[in-house]
Amino acid sequence: MIKKTRRTALALVGGAVSIGLLLTGCTPSSGGGSTDTVSQDDIDKAMTTPTKLTFWTWVPDIENEVKLFEDKYPAIDVTVENVGQGLPHYQKLRSAIEAGEGAPDVAQLEYQYIPSFVLNESLLDLTPYGADDLAGDYVDWAWKQVAPDAEVWAIPQDVGPMGNLYREDILAEAGITEPPATWDDYATAAKAVKEKTGSYISNLGATQAGQMIGFFWQAGVKPFGYDGKETVKIDVNSDDAKKVAGYWTDLVQQDLISTDVDFNDTWYQGLASGKYAGWLTAAWGPIFLQGTAESTSGLWRAAPLPQWTEGEEVSGNWGGSSDAVLASSKNPIAAYELAKFINNDESSAMKLATEQFLFPPQVSVLEDPAFADQESEFYGGQQVNKLFAQISTTVDTDFQWVPFMDYVYSTYEETMGTVIADKGDIAAALDTWQDQLVKYAEDQGFTVE
Repeated sequence: MIKKTRRTALALVGGAVSIGLLLTGCTPSSGGGSTDTVSQDDIDKAMTTPTKLTFWTWVPDIENEVKLFEDKYPAIDVTVENVGQGLPHYQKLRSAIEAGEGAPDVAQLEYQYIPSFVLNESLLDLTPYGADDLAGDYVDWAWKQVAPDAEVWAIPQDVGPMGNLYREDILAEAGITEPPATWDDYATAAKAVKEKTGSYISNLGATQAGQMIGFFWQAGVKPFGYDGKETVKIDVNSDDAKKVAGYWTDLVQQDLISTDVDFNDTWYQGLASGKYAGWLTAAWGPIFLQGTAESTSGLWRAAPLPQWTEGEEVSGNWGGSSDAVLASSKNPIAAYELAKFINNDESSAMKLATEQFLFPPQVSVLEDPAFADQESEFYGGQQVNKLFAQISTTVDTDFQWVPFMDYVYSTYEETMGTVIADKGDIAAALDTWQDQLVKYAEDQGFTVE
């Protein structure tokens, strides 16, 4: 079980640490899509016609959910392939699209990479297949990630609303009996924890763009935008972004927050040994931590992120993915029905949430007592799923990406990551990052707002 939970969580964050260039020769694929509304007769015919589909995904054991689909539609035979996660997955997918052969019918995509495939017309607009009818089934901000405008480009599969996991015993030793409610409280608590226990209250991953962008998201920063055509917005060094970066600079330079590279053995040991008294993470974090720091069971608790304004309830998102239908699919109806079923069928969605531990975007699963009311021994009997379900309703819906997030993440490591590791001025590093991103966008032919 430990190996599975660790692998699942890494799949969720894999793209956040990927390095690779995006706009390298991908061309639009022609395929089985149609702008005409698909009728129920069309669907019935497609789902009873012997058909083979290929599904590229990195979710462990998703064959279990696929079997439910095949049991319902015995004429459809689905081949599940894991071609890698993070960079290898996207490289192989783009290569297949460019070659015009070998691409799957359905592919798992993290939300931030959807615009890159929209840019090259590689995804099927699912609106004619009835996807827009599903909007109310998902938390609104997750739906906005797959349907920023009139088109629907994918079906949400999992999300990562952010919260605070903390060691209750270490905070209590420092005289802190409640999780910090504001970021000012958090800074005060960080000092007390370090002085009285020697632990860091948390770690800011030096190269973890996904975490920092999640902090931006919570603070109302809008660093990116894309009109779906040729215009992008890049504003990673706004005043609001610098406020967030300045906050972390102060804590880092006072040695109250560590800046270790995360998701490696040293970092895992730090979580288990008490080097870190907490982890500001996403909804996939609780089960991941449970498998990583098993010896600390019962000592951890979960809370919302500290707030910039006292009394507010706002969070950001870190991670998550969707399932999209490729425009080249020769069986678009069956492919759409597969993507829909995996993530929208009640039994399948619940299995994803309770067996693969993907945090669900589906309202029905979030509200189901079988999911929400689970009590975790690791977290002292706390109903962690219910907490993060509530947090998920507080994520800002208006957050976009640019169609070259691979480059965004790689340059974060080179600019921001280096400065964070060296305990430098993170806010000043935003200017360097901004300049690099603007130059790259303009070199690729985009108009930058």
